[in-house]
Amino acid sequence: MAAELRNRTSQKRHDSDTAVVQHERLSRKSSEVDSLKDELADKVEAWREKIHKQQRRFYATRRFLFPLGVLLGVFLGFILIQPNDLTDFQTHLALLLDEFEFGISMPQLPQIDMSMVENEWRRLRSNIPEPWKLNTNGLEFTVGETIAQRGLRAKHPVILIPGIISTGLESWSTEPEYRTFFRQKMWGGFSMMSQVMFNRERWMGAIMLDPITGLDPPGAKVRAAEGIDAASNFIQGYWLWSKIVENLAVVNYDTNNLHLAPYDWRLSYYNLEERDGYFSRLKATIEGFKHRHDRRVVLVAHSMGSTDWLKVMLSLEGYFKWIESPTHGKGGPDWVEQHIEALITIAGTHLGVVKAMSAFLSGEMKDTVQMNPAGAYVLERFFSRKERRKLFHSWSGSASMWIKGGDAVWGNTLAAPDDPHNIDHTHGDLIAFRKSILEAAGDRDTFNMTASTASSWILERTPSHFQRMIAMNYSYGIERDEEVLMKNNLDHRKWTNPLEIQLPNAPTTKFFCTYGHGKETERSYWYARGPFEFDDVQSDAANPVCDNSTDCITPQAPLNLPLSRQSWIDSDFTDGNVNPKIINGVKMGEGDGTVSLLSLGAMCVEGWKRPRWNPAGMKVVTVELPHEPVPTIPRGGGTTSDHVDILGNTALNELILKVATGAGDEIEDRFVSNIQEYARRVQWD
Repeated sequence: MAAELRNRTSQKRHDSDTAVVQHERLSRKSSEVDSLKDELADKVEAWREKIHKQQRRFYATRRFLFPLGVLLGVFLGFILIQPNDLTDFQTHLALLLDEFEFGISMPQLPQIDMSMVENEWRRLRSNIPEPWKLNTNGLEFTVGETIAQRGLRAKHPVILIPGIISTGLESWSTEPEYRTFFRQKMWGGFSMMSQVMFNRERWMGAIMLDPITGLDPPGAKVRAAEGIDAASNFIQGYWLWSKIVENLAVVNYDTNNLHLAPYDWRLSYYNLEERDGYFSRLKATIEGFKHRHDRRVVLVAHSMGSTDWLKVMLSLEGYFKWIESPTHGKGGPDWVEQHIEALITIAGTHLGVVKAMSAFLSGEMKDTVQMNPAGAYVLERFFSRKERRKLFHSWSGSASMWIKGGDAVWGNTLAAPDDPHNIDHTHGDLIAFRKSILEAAGDRDTFNMTASTASSWILERTPSHFQRMIAMNYSYGIERDEEVLMKNNLDHRKWTNPLEIQLPNAPTTKFFCTYGHGKETERSYWYARGPFEFDDVQSDAANPVCDNSTDCITPQAPLNLPLSRQSWIDSDFTDGNVNPKIINGVKMGEGDGTVSLLSLGAMCVEGWKRPRWNPAGMKVVTVELPHEPVPTIPRGGGTTSDHVDILGNTALNELILKVATGAGDEIEDRFVSNIQEYARRVQWD
């Protein structure tokens, strides 16, 4: 019995040992299999990398990109770095490092005579053809020389009134938080770019306005830069008014008879006078020129400076009304006739800017949605749609860009005045949704909208403080009753809308409307909608109602719940085969690349030809300039008519000099578009 038990125990041990051995063998085999799998995976990955490198384009390799970056840097240096900047390079770099507290000490470089480097740099720059440089267009002074050869010289004093991009803003705050910005450009110049890149939050805090008062927020103090240099260039190497100034100088203009009148375009019309006394000072400047030279003054205004200054936006009609008003400028009903020889508007936004509507609604426009995917991603991460929208809402002057005239000007669901022939869809639907989006939404809040409907719909989705600001400063309708128009002449809320006021009583003052045509311009949009959201720029209620711009009801949302729906331009929607064509959710129309043709010219060729809006019969001349850029010149040369680059246009400079030197009678109407036909379709009556 004992022997049998010992045999059974021995057998069990043997079986157990056998199982352990088998398990170890299986483990080794499994390990070998895993090792083979890893080895095979490494070989496959190596093979894929080899194939990828073989298929990779040469221009995508480091051997190509690194030298390209070096060459590009040298090229930009030729454009932007002036020879005399080289001697101060070490000082500027040390100040930059200290300002942003990098904690890096600059080593003391050997005392090298930089004059040789400067001279060599100057020699290399001189070998670059002038038209290839961004800060020149190869036509410097040529228009002035041509006019001077005719024996024409400075006659009327000239005042230049810039738009938004050409009006620099600088900080005057001495608060510790903003002291590093003191006297630096917050808008325009490389200082702005550096602040946006490295100090964005503080830059935003300085450039935004208080949403309640519409003035400077606590601690910040930003004012318009002064002098002709304030708008000659946006940044070094990117000219703005400098071409016009150069040509005026050839015919004997200088600071004694030439003045640039910059302004803080962020402010509302009313606050611009209340805070800065802008119109009082401009009136005094004009009267001073008239007194010293015994000549009436020529006003030259660009973009929003023409009729409703971008984001401040003063209309010149409104400015005239301020001066004539017995309660404001006290200039009298014939002040314009006595002091203004001519008004020249360049790319004037007389009836508003369509892109302003999308900017207020979703912080977008053609420039943002038509970027390449990489650029769009960087923009959204760095400066999101919500942040852009918040910025627009804080600038009470921005509301002057709102389109004016409603459906009477911009069309209805059936047609728009500027619809091309054989259309597939109309511009009258300012905001439209694809059928699939309308069906998916299934609510009364998502539908195709005309200009009038869209204006109310967008306003309903803005904060209540923005709605109050609109009601106190602006009006966007159309007035056909002449008695009411006369009363509106004394209502400052109407002065930025040429459809609700009359031109001044100045029968001998001449009005020249000049703008470009031939560059695709955003005219209307396809939108998409998303889920509900909560942010600090949403409207105050789930279903706010705005019957008009002065009657908005926006009670606080119950429990402060996120009841605002996301809206954005439907950038995935592109169709180049329809008419008008659609690019990234933007329906393209006619204009100068920024402002629609209707806004540029309808008042000039039709509205101001009617006694209702021009009772004194002021002569209005319209000059359209075709957009015909030279492909080999970065900014198009002297034949471009882009919204900004038109300031360097040869024909425009010639027109300005003719008016300033007393030869304005030579200028006649010139049309290259169908604006006359479009303007006749507007519902003026």
